[in-house]
Amino acid sequence: MADKEKPRDIRTLFAQFRTSDNWMVSLARDLLWVAGVVGTIALILFLICGTWPAVVTIESGSMTPNMNIGDLVVVVQKDRFGEFMTWEQGKQANVTRFNGYGDVIIYKPNGMTTVHPIIHRAVAYATTTTPLTEIRGDPLKENYTVAHDGYITWGDNNPVPDQFVSYPGIGTPEPVKDEWIVGKALFTIPLVGYLPLHIVEVVIVVAVIMILYEFYLRSRESEETGESGGKQKKKAGKKKN
Repeated sequence: MADKEKPRDIRTLFAQFRTSDNWMVSLARDLLWVAGVVGTIALILFLICGTWPAVVTIESGSMTPNMNIGDLVVVVQKDRFGEFMTWEQGKQANVTRFNGYGDVIIYKPNGMTTVHPIIHRAVAYATTTTPLTEIRGDPLKENYTVAHDGYITWGDNNPVPDQFVSYPGIGTPEPVKDEWIVGKALFTIPLVGYLPLHIVEVVIVVAVIMILYEFYLRSRESEETGESGGKQKKKAGKKKN
């Protein structure tokens, strides 16, 4: 009896995958390469920023004109790359961030993970022992006492702080606890954020382009092979004098 064919080992399969001319295998290689590049960039950003996600996209106009819809925001840990400051602390130190006093934080409203984080400026730190009498320099009509210690936040383009308004699906955000903070905004890249906002469409377009490019390469190879074969036939058909 003939010996049974030995199963191919992983090295052989990998070599075949790496060198195969099959268009589907070639496309899979390209997709894996793209995934590897994206994964490497994400890992580098995580190591530098210390947050996940390390980038977020502005989806509303609440921070206009200092942050606009479609801006990509690089997010770092709260105390990384400079001391964290509220509006009050920034004003005292005369330090501005994004054309205003105080750091802009990305936080999970009321600690919720089922809704998108909010990107607003930290204007004050409130405690249960000291009622707030003013916010961002504006006197309050009534003293505001918080249920727990945390940051009061305010969108630059909003008329009132987050803690004084109700949001759909969230309710009224409570003062932001430290554990709810994802990070603070380091800098923004205009318009780049539109890519993750439309990630499904981007992936489809990239996949279609890659498939069409593979077909184009196969077509060129077939034409070159046909031309080479035709020349060889003509050469073989020539008669000697």
